Amino acid sequence: MNSHDEMILILDFGSQTTQLIARRIREQKVYCEIHPYTISLEKIKEMAPAGIVLSGGPCSVYDEDAPHSDPELFSLSFPVLGICYGAQLMILQHGGKVERAEKREFGKAELHINYTAGLFAGLEAGTDVHHYQVWMSHGDRVEVVPENFEATAVSDHSPYAALRHREKPLVAVQFHPEVVHTLIGNDVLRNFIFGMCGCAPEWTMHSFIESSVSAIREKVGDQKVICALSGGVDSSVTAAIVHRAIGDQLTCIYVNNGLMRTGESQSILQFFRQKSKLNVIDVDATDFFLSELDGVVDPEVKRKRIGLGFIKIFEDEAGKLGEVNYLAQGTLYPDVIESVSFRGEAPIKSHHNVGGLPEVMKLDLIEPLRELFKDEVRELGLELGLPEEAIYRQPFPGPGLGIRIMGEITGERLDILRQADVIVLDEMKKNGWYRKVWQSFAVLLPIQTVGVMGDGRTYENVIAIRCVDSRDAMTADWSKVPYEILGVISTRIINEVRGVNRVVYDISSKPPATIEWE
Repeated sequence: MNSHDEMILILDFGSQTTQLIARRIREQKVYCEIHPYTISLEKIKEMAPAGIVLSGGPCSVYDEDAPHSDPELFSLSFPVLGICYGAQLMILQHGGKVERAEKREFGKAELHINYTAGLFAGLEAGTDVHHYQVWMSHGDRVEVVPENFEATAVSDHSPYAALRHREKPLVAVQFHPEVVHTLIGNDVLRNFIFGMCGCAPEWTMHSFIESSVSAIREKVGDQKVICALSGGVDSSVTAAIVHRAIGDQLTCIYVNNGLMRTGESQSILQFFRQKSKLNVIDVDATDFFLSELDGVVDPEVKRKRIGLGFIKIFEDEAGKLGEVNYLAQGTLYPDVIESVSFRGEAPIKSHHNVGGLPEVMKLDLIEPLRELFKDEVRELGLELGLPEEAIYRQPFPGPGLGIRIMGEITGERLDILRQADVIVLDEMKKNGWYRKVWQSFAVLLPIQTVGVMGDGRTYENVIAIRCVDSRDAMTADWSKVPYEILGVISTRIINEVRGVNRVVYDISSKPPATIEWE
């Protein structure tokens, strides 16, 4: 659903920081997209980008199976910025030489600039006084510069730390402008997108809403759309933007699978019924899900049964609405690009909140958020008028508490976990930590341990507390929550939740552990 007048195209050669390049460019209010380096010249011409960025990558340009984009790319009229591997590829494809460096450059380096136009407009030329901290990460370096190219900056181990073509709008940097350790990174990217590509900073959430609303109206016409509403940020924002486009043609379906936290279903429904004009059908399927999960211990079987059960209930409800043609869902941009490997081989992973529904029901998808990162979705939600408590909710997994109870799920065990979970969230909010961390929750373990309560021996359940810091859930580190807060949480859980006599804190990071326990 690309309706952007101007865009920067990023070709991905497998760098871990390719998504960062996109984020940095979007922060300048310019739209950009990431595509595998294998994209055809025809497709690039069709997209007509304002400029092209070649990302870094883990390979050497002279490796046998090194990823090479079409060298004809440089004969198109678009400005091109090569970063690290992308820089070396540009030099190689113009007849220059790239070789293994005697000294690898990894980490912070000092950049001396000797050409203060183009990428370095507005910066100081290099003397011992004027140098800039940049971030390098490479084992190769440019040794022979092709005809018409010249160095525009040097570092201690790179005589060609940055280059430009004298006649064409081609520039290359050996360092990574997208990472925070490159202190002039934003200057370099701004000079490229505004100075060289002539973009205007017009890609805002306001303009995104306008273009999305008209695209949804055009696609849907007078047909009906359904949306699975979980109460999470992505589904709430999806529902809000689709509703703005087509009003009563949208019906939201909220399924309570019996695995929600205390009071959550009531508060979600109350919020949408009182503070939005959405038409919401709610289904209490607690008994159905608990019978489906009776005796199930294997985490994968749990997830599958919950997912398939959700599809069944959703399909039943949608069937009562007459003919429905579309399903709206909150797929985000990292979901779209995360598993398309840079070689373009892997298919897009199905991250569908209601996986399998489109196939079962022959529905077309509407995914208005598929171009956005999570923080952009939050910004969009606020622009659409959703309240902060809906926008800044911590992520909650689709299978709910089902994957936070290790072992069998029973009504009794759900009650224990719900009570513990309320205490965790209550104390995190009370102490100002709820929005500092990515997620904070309780897990019920399948073991019992000995304890002493009063004068008696107890043999009861263990609760684990999990708090993590993350930007996008791809990696996560355990949160350094103050001991005082953890102490209060532990004391309250043991005192207030009947059946628990021990609380532990999970200090593992992702990888190797996952955020959820199952």
